[in-house]
Amino acid sequence: MNPNKALWEKGDFTQIAQAMRKSGAAFVQKLGITKDMDVLDLGCGDGTTAIPEAKLGANVIGVDIAQNLVEAGNARAKAEGLSNCTFREGDATDLHEFGSNSFDLVVSVFGAMFAPKPFDVAKEMVRVTRPGGRIVMGNWIPGDPTLVAQILKISSAYTPPPPEGFVSPMLWGLEDNVVERFVAAGISKENISFSKESFTFDVPYSPTEYLATFKKYYGPTMNAFEAAERNGKSNELQRELEALFIGQNQSGDADKTLISATFLRVSVIC
Repeated sequence: MNPNKALWEKGDFTQIAQAMRKSGAAFVQKLGITKDMDVLDLGCGDGTTAIPEAKLGANVIGVDIAQNLVEAGNARAKAEGLSNCTFREGDATDLHEFGSNSFDLVVSVFGAMFAPKPFDVAKEMVRVTRPGGRIVMGNWIPGDPTLVAQILKISSAYTPPPPEGFVSPMLWGLEDNVVERFVAAGISKENISFSKESFTFDVPYSPTEYLATFKKYYGPTMNAFEAAERNGKSNELQRELEALFIGQNQSGDADKTLISATFLRVSVIC
């Protein structure tokens, strides 16, 4: 089985995404979406950005490698009465189901960055975007002191080394790597721009309870705890992550969680 598919089907990312809805909608508001624009939302999960895009009148296709998230996205679109938003299973490294120049806008927020073969991902995103169209990504930044980069860093310390040839998804958070990948896909360096922005996780319960959600439903954290358990280090991992979640809570209330995480926003003009 595709290991990337197995990772994201392992848990239930919808449980994590509940805390990301407000920031997802705010991200979409800045995309300049107009009615009847054709949008591909890549690595869409259950629609944290795809649903808001459709609400602005775009024709949205969400693609994710995890079947359970595709089903959840279609259920959300149906519940919202959005006939202009559909979700389907697919792989960001090979978008063969879409013709070249099919979309005005390709969006991927913390999605395509996790696919293997990053040069193939960039090439496919460029291929399916119309000339003059745009690609916008949100990618976590390696070594960043905020929540998600630290979760992934801590988790990786407890898991076995990745297989030979593995390319860290976090490299999508480095400007030079992003430029290299899109230039190889035919984009002029001058058409690639960056900014650092923040995404807020907001839930009405304590940081320790929110960590429990990651432990139970977020694939990378689930794998880390399984590996730590085998090595007798699960309590150590728990303590390290609890300190992170509690230390980063900005709510001012121990029973509520409000944590901002910094990401790299990538904008590409095709």
